[in-house]
Parts: sequence; structure tokens; C-alpha cells
Amino acid sequence: MKFIQTFIAEAVEILNKLDTAAIEKMVDVLVGVRQEGGRLFVLGVGGSAANASHAVNDFRKIVGIETYAPTDNVSELTARTNDEGWASVFKAWLAGSHLNSKDAIMIFSVGGGNLEKNVSPNLVLALQFAKEVGAKTLGIVGRDGGYTAQVADACVIVPTVNPEHVTPHTEAFHSVVWHLLVTHPRLKASQTKWESVK
Repeated sequence: MKFIQTFIAEAVEILNKLDTAAIEKMVDVLVGVRQEGGRLFVLGVGGSAANASHAVNDFRKIVGIETYAPTDNVSELTARTNDEGWASVFKAWLAGSHLNSKDAIMIFSVGGGNLEKNVSPNLVLALQFAKEVGAKTLGIVGRDGGYTAQVADACVIVPTVNPEHVTPHTEAFHSVVWHLLVTHPRLKASQTKWESVK
């Protein structure tokens, strides 16, 4: 029981420490993307890729932004990885999607990418490419936020309250923050099913 209580207490502590100004800045960026008819690309690897897939559904269905995750197309992802290499896979995918200044990318990551340590270099190259073409950059990341926190237009860093639980807390709070975003009154465009059932 002690572990369960501790884990839950850590989650409550994270909730209380979330940077609400950073979240509001993400709302501002996403409102602008929708108004300009831009698209949103959600990037993540591992558990963050699964989160990206779920977020795509919510941003498309609830918010009304055309949204994609490169990891949802396993054939193209693995072909590019095989032919061109893992580090460039997202950059190449975004280039093939004609990423432009009306669009945004959103990074889901525990560490945010670090070229020096060769951790998630594909996220770093995607962020660099987005900056080159003038696309907006967003992130929900953990630890110190890595490269994502350094360059993103808006970034929420999930506070580290226990270094032993950085990954599970960060990946859980990807979901908390993106659900907050799609529910925000400035973004929510369609009613969700269970809230409409009497």
C-alpha cells in the first residue's frame, strides 16, 4: 500500500506544480494554428508514440485541427528508418508532408531529445527542421525538457518529484495535459460523447 500511496501523492504534487502559463501559451499557439488552417504533427517514440496516436484522435475529433502522427504509418516509418536512418525519420516524414509556417509540431518525450547523448535525435532533427520552415513548436516533456524545452515556442515540463518515476509520470502527464488542451473552451469545438449523454 505504501508504494501506491506514494505514487499517487507524487502525481498530486505534479498536478500542483504544473506551469499553467506554459499550458495557456500552448492554447494560444493551437488556436492560431486552427485559425490559419494549419496542421498539427504529434511526434513521440516508445510509449510517447502511443500517446501521440491517441492525441491525434482528440485534436482531430474534438478540436477540429487536421492532425497526424508519423508513427501511425508503420510502413513509411520503417522504410525511412531502413533506407535513411533513425535520426532523420521524422524530419523526412515532415518534409514529405510539406510542413510549413501554418503548421505546428508537438513533441511528447520524457527527455526532450539530446544530440550529444544520442537520445531521441529524431526529435531534435524534427524540431530543427520545423524551425527552418517557420512551423510552430510545442512540447510536453519531463526531466529538464532537453532540446525541446530549449527551442519550443511553448513547452510544458512535467516536474520531477521522484527521479525513480520520471518516465511513468511524464508519459501519464502527456495525457493529462493534452486532454486539458482539447477540453479547453478556446479549443474544444465538438462535444465529447459521454458529456452529451443524459
